[in-house]
Amino acid sequence: MEKTFNLVRREDGIAVLTIDVPGETMNTLRTEFAAEITEVLAEIKADTSIKGLVLASGKKDCFVAGADISMLDACTSVEDAKALSQQGHIVFNELEALSIPVVAAIDGVCLGGGLELALACHLRVCSQNGKTMMGVPEVQLGLLPGGGGTQRLPRLVGITTALDMMLTGKQIRPKQALKMGLVDDVVPESILLATAVKMALKGKVAPKKENKSLVNKLLEGTAVGRNIIFDQAGKQVQKKTQGNYPAPAKIIDCVRQGMAKGKTKGLEVEASHFAELVMSKESAALRSIFFATTEMKKETGAGDVKPRKVNKAMILGGGLMGGGIASVTTSKAKIPARVKDISEQGLSNALSYAYKLLDKGVKRRHMTPSARDNIMSLMTTTTEYIGIKYADIVVEAVFEDLSLKHQMVKDVERECGENTIFASNTSSLPISQIAEAAARPENVIGLHYFSPVEKMPLVEVIAHKKTSPETIATTVAFARKQGKTPIVVQDGAGFYVNRILALYMNEAAQLLLEGQSVEHLDKALVKFGFPVGPMTLLDEVGIDVGAKISPILEAELGERFKAPAAFDKLLSDGRKGRKNGKGFYLYAGKAKKKAKQVDESVYQVLGLKPGVNAEVSEVAQRCVVQMLNEAVRCLEEGIIASPRDGDIGAIFGIGFPPFLGGPFHYIDTLGAGVLVAKLEKYQAKHGDRFTPCNKLIEMAESNQRFFD
Repeated sequence: MEKTFNLVRREDGIAVLTIDVPGETMNTLRTEFAAEITEVLAEIKADTSIKGLVLASGKKDCFVAGADISMLDACTSVEDAKALSQQGHIVFNELEALSIPVVAAIDGVCLGGGLELALACHLRVCSQNGKTMMGVPEVQLGLLPGGGGTQRLPRLVGITTALDMMLTGKQIRPKQALKMGLVDDVVPESILLATAVKMALKGKVAPKKENKSLVNKLLEGTAVGRNIIFDQAGKQVQKKTQGNYPAPAKIIDCVRQGMAKGKTKGLEVEASHFAELVMSKESAALRSIFFATTEMKKETGAGDVKPRKVNKAMILGGGLMGGGIASVTTSKAKIPARVKDISEQGLSNALSYAYKLLDKGVKRRHMTPSARDNIMSLMTTTTEYIGIKYADIVVEAVFEDLSLKHQMVKDVERECGENTIFASNTSSLPISQIAEAAARPENVIGLHYFSPVEKMPLVEVIAHKKTSPETIATTVAFARKQGKTPIVVQDGAGFYVNRILALYMNEAAQLLLEGQSVEHLDKALVKFGFPVGPMTLLDEVGIDVGAKISPILEAELGERFKAPAAFDKLLSDGRKGRKNGKGFYLYAGKAKKKAKQVDESVYQVLGLKPGVNAEVSEVAQRCVVQMLNEAVRCLEEGIIASPRDGDIGAIFGIGFPPFLGGPFHYIDTLGAGVLVAKLEKYQAKHGDRFTPCNKLIEMAESNQRFFD
């Protein structure tokens, strides 16, 4: 059997231990490696000719990407999970206890258990490689660093910095790592090994970098000061997580106890907390999202059909969406994009939008000015159909007007090649209606981005009945190159995400009209786990946009999508939301700087007096059950291919609470019968918009689940 750990002794007395997991592109740590590494460490200890040890990777651009997550799913009890953590502690403690200097030579990805391995070494040197990143992202899976990270990291970089890394899961670049004392040197890739060997020959003594601010030094230096840090961190975590995620509080507790009672006690607490989190429903949900997205990366969306290569792209429309789409095409996909708009103003807006995003990277020193300019040179502009003959894909981001989109289809077919894909970024118009104007309907597809494009991870790839499998596969691959998670959905008004969102938003509006206050509605849904409340979301998306989509959905899908008539009053009062500084909240003057304040005059416009606020959980429930019912209806109608796609779409598209695993995982948690009972209760009280869909009723009767 091929080995993962290979020891090579050099003539100068330094041994190099190379980690190279056979048959994998990335190194990950697994339980079955424990025996092999223990054996290697025993060999090193017994060999007095070894004067120092360098840990390196045999993989390109990857030191160790972390522990293999699938090990966690194999745990059936808290005891199993605790044993995993303790096994890691034993191995890393042994490594740390070696009497010779141990140096980690880090090139590429060094995350989670990989960084914990590097922390157990006495010194660390990393390469300047753009792919070199360090971090402890376990919190994003509802976990904590279980290989000693909660104890070694604070002792190396200070409590405040360590908590920031562990509570956010952020990734640290080489320069930053050197500044904070996470690594002892940063060198070009070509001399990484030589530098690590030199460090090992020199010995364990490293100049300790004093990188803490004076305030942090004072706070971290005393028990009282440390308690202030922990209490503040606890308050911030509570505010951010609303108590929905147990991992952050446990991370703080591990550090607090470790710093107060010593490392041995700290490791004990870490193993216990880690084990509890592994078995928590929140971590199970977050891990299911991780596995789903990993699985989706391997799919083309069209079975065995291979995508065509996209060498050139064109974007129609230089507005907010067009500028964002052009930006991710050039900066992420590194594909040349030509933006067409009818006005020079639109074109300069698109260029400045992309430039500002890249310039942020320059200001943060993540990118050089010349790298920014090279990416900008991939974006060109035109007011005519010039220079687009060889575009492989044209993404249309113009107004929601069917006749305008028909004109775009005809223009593109006239000017481009016979295989050019016409992808529409419509948010509600059925793609089959757009394709009616096409001579080559098999090339027409929907590609629905969410705003702001550069931040929102989801795109919906919408196939109508005549879209060819090759068009689907090529569009999915193109979206993935832009850094997106694409889900393939079938054609229909509102597709999937906007359809489930519309009913949720309509219900929030009904609650507002019944006398719930704006801030109470938002608070209730944030407490439930959404990143922002529905009223804030409506202000962000644009009240006018919501008003435009509603009639389309109602016409295609029926009465239950009817938006409350009172919304016309908002529009006639000129309220479009944040974009024109007039919506449910105040945006002008002092309101910009302070915490958001409700524009109280909105109640007069709607002819309302906010009354007594209902129970927070009841408010949230009424909005959420609408979303859940419609998600199941979309599955029933074949709009989405699977519950997995429905979960990913809702989490990445509208921020459905990740700790619940998505609408379908959440229905499994509640039980279909419980959801049907809730819907029927609301139906009796508020009308037929709450009628449970057939599939839910069937599932409730036969006690079915969406996932095993």
